[in-house]
Amino acid sequence: MSPEAAVPSMPLPTAIPDRKTVDPHIDVEAEIDRLRKERNAVILAHYYQDGVIQDLADYVGDSLGLSQQAAKTDADVIAFCGVHFMAETAKILNPNKTVVMPDLDAGCSLADRCPPDLFAKWLEQYPDHLVVSYINTSAAIKALSHIICTSSNAVRVVGSLPSDAKIVFAPDRHLGRWVMKNTGRDMVLWPGFCVVHEQFTARKMLQLKAANPRAQLIAHPECEQAVLDMADFIGSTTGLIEHVVNSEHDEFIVATEMGVTHQMMARRPGVKILCAPPESGCQCATCPYMRLNTTEKLYLALRDLEPQVDVPADIRERALLPVQRMLDLG
Repeated sequence: MSPEAAVPSMPLPTAIPDRKTVDPHIDVEAEIDRLRKERNAVILAHYYQDGVIQDLADYVGDSLGLSQQAAKTDADVIAFCGVHFMAETAKILNPNKTVVMPDLDAGCSLADRCPPDLFAKWLEQYPDHLVVSYINTSAAIKALSHIICTSSNAVRVVGSLPSDAKIVFAPDRHLGRWVMKNTGRDMVLWPGFCVVHEQFTARKMLQLKAANPRAQLIAHPECEQAVLDMADFIGSTTGLIEHVVNSEHDEFIVATEMGVTHQMMARRPGVKILCAPPESGCQCATCPYMRLNTTEKLYLALRDLEPQVDVPADIRERALLPVQRMLDLG
């Protein structure tokens, strides 16, 4: 059975009211700052988080930057404002630290569509292949991999492998095709995709470009090929932000999760940012998983040191090597 036929369609998350209540009279942001100091905690946040969480964080970054920060922190507690695979990676790198998430249900469509048992069975067809897994995977998938990559370093990671190596790339098919184009390497692709980036279409981009002829279209490599073919610039979340900050242009159509625009506008005030609308009909592109995290939940996570993220020792030990191989590339 092919992966396309076997992998189930994953339902999108819905916000569930907190079972714990937060006193409406307290200053939540001040309490987060107090608890951060008391717990010797570091708050890590992804660019796709809500702007208020980004502003509270000690470090904001993409998956690569967050992994690097997690690897070198001397904090006792890591509060990870992102999605589950990111917190798992922090735990893989810091088995003796407490890793908490504001909402344990903050998953990832890419990770969910690559179940470890199905992936392991599929890999039996490719016993002589090196497995390159995108960081947007569970710890169990990382444990089945040779090396991990992010959208920031995927081209460099694949380029670092022996020229005669056969390669399996998982789980994002669009990122995989973009890496193939930029490295000239042939790879077997697992057919996964991101529910946010999959919704950007060439038709929508053409309409937006026609209405805004001065704007540059910049896109994340998780977008489908037809969108990437139209883009003036393609890059990771960090790459997109840096492009906006450093570009001579002052108007951009941004085809990725709209959380990145918070940093773009903060670092380059006055720039015109147009969030590319998805095909679904709404006027913004938000990750429903990322947005499960809130400041109230972050406060509760620091207060109660739960929910905690843990990784079984056997999986952690096997996953550590491919993650460390990625980090060793710099």
